[in-house]
Amino acid sequence: MTGNCADFRFSRARSCTKLLPNDGNSDSQLLVTAFNSTKAFGLVSLIALVVANMIGAGVFTTSGFALADLHSPSRVLMAWIVGGGLAMCGAIAYGALARELTESGGEYLFLSRLVHPAAGFLAGWVSLLAGFTSAIAFAAVTFEIYALPGASRPDWLPEGLLATGAIVLSALLHGWHKRSGIIGQNAIVMIKVVLLSGFVVWAFSRYGDGPQEWRISELANTHPFEWTVFAQSLMWISLSYAGFNAAVYVAGEATMAKHLVPRALWIGTGLVTLLYLALNSVFVYAPELSQVVGQADVAVIAAEAIGGELLVTMVRAIIALALLTSVSSMIVAGPRVYACMAEDGVFPQVMRLRDGVPKGAIVIQALLAVVVVWISSLQDLLSYLGFTLSLSSAGAVACLFVLHRQSDREVSLVARIAAIVYVMMTVGIAMLAASRSWWPSIAGGLTVASGMLAYRWASAKRLSSLA
Repeated sequence: MTGNCADFRFSRARSCTKLLPNDGNSDSQLLVTAFNSTKAFGLVSLIALVVANMIGAGVFTTSGFALADLHSPSRVLMAWIVGGGLAMCGAIAYGALARELTESGGEYLFLSRLVHPAAGFLAGWVSLLAGFTSAIAFAAVTFEIYALPGASRPDWLPEGLLATGAIVLSALLHGWHKRSGIIGQNAIVMIKVVLLSGFVVWAFSRYGDGPQEWRISELANTHPFEWTVFAQSLMWISLSYAGFNAAVYVAGEATMAKHLVPRALWIGTGLVTLLYLALNSVFVYAPELSQVVGQADVAVIAAEAIGGELLVTMVRAIIALALLTSVSSMIVAGPRVYACMAEDGVFPQVMRLRDGVPKGAIVIQALLAVVVVWISSLQDLLSYLGFTLSLSSAGAVACLFVLHRQSDREVSLVARIAAIVYVMMTVGIAMLAASRSWWPSIAGGLTVASGMLAYRWASAKRLSSLA
């Protein structure tokens, strides 16, 4: 079968993590990572990575846009509940995949090993252009909005410079030394969760007698419910949950990955879902509805309604910290995917690990994210990311059915049901949203088309090197 894609297959022996024979003693003896002989990610670090990836720009911006479309705080909260349930289904399905494929690489790994190398390459390409690059830019731009609002910006400081600085700082942190970067990441994530939880507790203690004191102004009676509109908002909200799968990107560097990675996905997703529901209850009910409709900085508006300028300053600092860790965590996860692809020979070798750190991949990731910061708007990124990433993750979850047919170990019924729910709902939401606005699907199609061209080039180059 010379000259076709059958020659361009990846051997499990060349994967980013190698397996040792099972002597029956312990699961940790099954895994030896090619990244580093010392496993850097334990359960706490994996959960922190999930939490940091999830709590990013979306939760602090999306509800204002959703209110403009749904015209009802209760409908917005319902969308957040549905999004959380969908994310948990995804976490269960990804966890089942991670039990069998305990390597780093995420969607690229699952699709290339279980479906076809071309499918895996496309998933990695989507991660490069959208999953991490655009998401990092989105979080960095939102960080700038909260850290330096328009009225406080000096005339000499151009827009985008602070966002660029956040990306560069994170790249330097994680490109310098892996262990120090992870320890710092864990500490900051813990601080931001405590501070955000404290804000929620304070808000509820002040308005503890019920929603009637939160100046609700529902407009549902004059705006009938529309499924396409709800799907558009749910697609945006699902983006805020997108980091539920973060632990799979570093599975090859995790201790007892077969057990700890799935557990980190469930725990992290559950914790963030509860926090999201509490936060958004405050965002949509505390201020007057007209103040937050269509606004990006809903958290600041809610803080001003609750506690005035002092609380606004505190909330801006908390959110800026949260967004900085979001940028940092994605710069941890994304380059691991590209390093795995470089190990398989489909991405440039400069992206491979050097001394346990994918330094070249981190530099390229940071440069691409900086470019996106300077050329895109916040709402454009939100729509593009929501559509493109939802379909990519649905494709990865669908691999569970392939695994169920191929593996000697049967996938649990719960995982299969979760996968069915996730795939059907994710694809359905994306199609409904696309029927309302076609440009995100066009942009996503162009991303896939460019990935197909890149795959043909990469496969031809690899085949010529083997000739």
